[in-house]
Amino acid sequence: MAAKLHAFILVYSGLCLILFPVPNLIAFCAAEVRSFVYSGFQGADITLDGVAVVRPDGLLELTRIADVRGYAFHRNPLHFRRSPNGTVQSFSVSFVFGVQSDIHVSADGMSFFIAPGKNFSSTFFGSFLGLFNDSTNSSPNNHIFAVELDTFGNGEFKDMDSNHVGIDVNSLISIQAHTAGFYDDMTGNFTNLALNSGEPMQLWVDYDAQTTQVISTLARLGAAKPQRPLFTTTTNLSDVLQDPSYVGFSGSTGPLSSLYCVLGWSFGMGGPAPQINFTNLPTLLRGHRKAQSKVLEIILLIATAMFVTIMGTSEFGPHRFSYKDLYHATEGFKNQNLLGVGGFGKVYKGVLPTSKMEVAVKKVSHESSQGMKEFITEVVSISRLRHRYLVQLLGYCRRKDELILVYEYMPNGSLDKYLHCGEDKPTLDWTQRFGIIKGIACGLLYLHEKWEKIVIHRDIKASNVLLDSEMNARLGDFGLAKLYDHGTDLQTSHVVGTMGYLAPELLRSGKASPLTDVFAFGTFLLEVACGQRPIKQDPEDNLIMLVDWVLEHWHNGTLMQTVDTRLQGNFDKDNASMVLKLGLMCLDPLPTVRPSMKQVTEYLDGETALPELEPTHFNNFNMASIPSYPDLTTSIITFSGLSEGR
Repeated sequence: MAAKLHAFILVYSGLCLILFPVPNLIAFCAAEVRSFVYSGFQGADITLDGVAVVRPDGLLELTRIADVRGYAFHRNPLHFRRSPNGTVQSFSVSFVFGVQSDIHVSADGMSFFIAPGKNFSSTFFGSFLGLFNDSTNSSPNNHIFAVELDTFGNGEFKDMDSNHVGIDVNSLISIQAHTAGFYDDMTGNFTNLALNSGEPMQLWVDYDAQTTQVISTLARLGAAKPQRPLFTTTTNLSDVLQDPSYVGFSGSTGPLSSLYCVLGWSFGMGGPAPQINFTNLPTLLRGHRKAQSKVLEIILLIATAMFVTIMGTSEFGPHRFSYKDLYHATEGFKNQNLLGVGGFGKVYKGVLPTSKMEVAVKKVSHESSQGMKEFITEVVSISRLRHRYLVQLLGYCRRKDELILVYEYMPNGSLDKYLHCGEDKPTLDWTQRFGIIKGIACGLLYLHEKWEKIVIHRDIKASNVLLDSEMNARLGDFGLAKLYDHGTDLQTSHVVGTMGYLAPELLRSGKASPLTDVFAFGTFLLEVACGQRPIKQDPEDNLIMLVDWVLEHWHNGTLMQTVDTRLQGNFDKDNASMVLKLGLMCLDPLPTVRPSMKQVTEYLDGETALPELEPTHFNNFNMASIPSYPDLTTSIITFSGLSEGR
């Protein structure tokens, strides 16, 4: 036939089954659907939501651009139980999928799921895969079973790596997961498959009602289903699924533009999923490549080896951008694209030429080539950080003695412009402020305790907290961050940071630690609650510490008068009091007295009550009186790396 047949078949329980060899036939009967197969999705019996589309060639495109989510559902729900009180039946699903990205790094992933409904409007994109949000994740009321194809490791969900298949039940913390790949039938050896390689792959998921086992198997497109599955796990879906339920796919991106798509799909209730017709599948842009000639392969191999040898292998990786691309992205680092200027560099808005993704590009200088190499090593490590309350560091560019950092772009800018604006300017209400505080606390806990290394940010302040399109807070600017292995001694380094946020012991010893971050977070708490900068001048040009001002009001019984006057009294008094007192606890001159970020999050979440504190608890708390704390009138040039803000 001249036209390609994107055929699909629906099989129903009962006696009626009609098949005709014509394009895109649907066979209808009055009984319920038992199985179906789509070899391409042109005219398929599915519904779409979010940014999902079916291309003219039949490719189901769930996502393509950054920070979006897309869905595709089989139009009608399926009955997984034979009777209302019966157990969930055995079922099988098979689908062909593909993942592509412009810079060989993808975020975040896609899933096949079974859910009680089709309304996912309250879910988050990014690491939540469009299935949950921060309040619904892990709730048994979700009644969702999902198979995730995750292309970015998220520490908050205990992901094993950035290239795995996982089984999820009501939560993004998988009950079982395995690095993507397959076991060879002949040798038994495991072969890795890169999910985001741009090549189509096939996944089979089988549920056995008798054993309550879920069996997952992965292979390259066109290969026979491996005899040994990728992994098997046990979970009783009769305790999870409602009846009826919808089956479908979700795709979700974070800061990186990534194509998540499905080429074919089959489903079988009570039996195996029908075979997908590979000859009718749509073609991925980079898929189904013809084999290159041996001569060309050799030439490319030699050229690549020479290039890497000349330029230095340690300098290159998937997170390195070319200076040319960043120059064009920022229109030559034009002043009109300048987002901010500070003690550590200038930040420009840019649009990457290929993906058209908006980014923030920051120029940072460094004083030595050895320091630069260490800096780059840490930047590459930090770029693997992934958390919903952290600004994603996408990569870097090295040019002479200059390092250029590339971050995801936050359209609503930095928090400080909402805190330190005129009385007539729009500000944040208390609910928004408290949400920002909790978010940054959660992000810091991840950095200090939940990632593979200890990350000390070293520059926590309102101007480094950025707001996304939905006014969610993200802690950004990791240009000063330091990484340490868990259980190791922290080393002395240059004192860097911003006046008003620097812990006294940091200036004495030069040792940054998680507790110096806690100190800075204490200042941040007061700054957000009071709408005041950490250091301000009175009418007589005397410098006043915000912490001293808050303490004075507390001693005088007027603590609530320190809350930002632009709120006009519209805030939760008990909640605000807790935030202010917690801020003072974090600012204790003795680091061992400060709470950890785990304790801080427990206080903020209401899991632990704040200790009963009186103003006298903070006697002799005045920062300027602490030995070795810098005289605030001293020039900041005296202290290596200090800045007055960015």
